[in-house]
Amino acid sequence: MIVLREKKPYVLEAAKTVRATPLADWIARGEGGHFIVKRLRDADTRLTPAALGLIEREARAFLGREYDTAFEWSDDRLYCSELVWKIYHRALGIDIGQLQRIRDFNLADPVVAAVMKQRYGAAVPLDETVIAPAAMFDSPLLTMIAQR
Repeated sequence: MIVLREKKPYVLEAAKTVRATPLADWIARGEGGHFIVKRLRDADTRLTPAALGLIEREARAFLGREYDTAFEWSDDRLYCSELVWKIYHRALGIDIGQLQRIRDFNLADPVVAAVMKQRYGAAVPLDETVIAPAAMFDSPLLTMIAQR
């Protein structure tokens, strides 16, 4: 989520902790400088100054929280898509992407199965609520405004 701090762009992200990273630094960490920016389709009418204030308030409440490698649907720790989903949901009542359960994913894929075993052992929380980055990226509520 891009936010402005002193008129400079930052990415509010859940990495090691929830923090604001300068946009240029965030892009430099990616593969080949590639990025895509999306925003709400009706941003001109929905992202009023009052709405942006609500988003800012929700975002600040999460600053400093640790990254959630277990993908738990709590506020104690957060992962990237969960952070953005919860901010929009709580601030504006907008659900960007459809929530799923861990059981909804292809857990039989060998790579996924190995990660699940490493993170959870034999007790994978199949009914845990999650929001996948792809579900948000593909949301019809968003439109692409930039890419490189």
